[in-house]
Amino acid sequence: MSEGKYFKFAIVIEAEPKVVWEALTNPIFTKIYMFGCEVVSDWKLWEPVEWKGAEDGIIYVKGILLDYEKEKKLSYTVFDPNAGYKDIPENYLTTTYLIEPSEGKTVLSISQGDYSKVENGEKRFKESIGWKMVLKGLKQMLETKVDEKDLEKNLD
Repeated sequence: MSEGKYFKFAIVIEAEPKVVWEALTNPIFTKIYMFGCEVVSDWKLWEPVEWKGAEDGIIYVKGILLDYEKEKKLSYTVFDPNAGYKDIPENYLTTTYLIEPSEGKTVLSISQGDYSKVENGEKRFKESIGWKMVLKGLKQMLETKVDEKDLEKNLD
């Protein structure tokens, strides 16, 4: 039996898990590192999660929330409605974030797949290179631009 094809990556971020969590789930911050997209969700299981362009209002990625364990785990399906693939469950990938504290820092692990089961999976897997830019932007934002006090100010 094959293990499937997944994009897997982990980074260490010099920030507390609650700060990393906020950056993943708050549209104020996602638009900074996620190509200008704001995450839109009520964060209830089996409800929609969308990444909408902050400037143009276009939904670039959509999915359903599968798991939500505050400051620990976030998992949802993802599908690009603009890519020309059939919008059927078999064409959705699953993205999972695991957040683990480590000596005042956070290890953020990301997994996305299974590319072996979706239409044009190999092509879509090669396109997942964008994740590296997203993660680099997230890390840079949290380590150089946003600290816990900034997060609290923006949430008020």
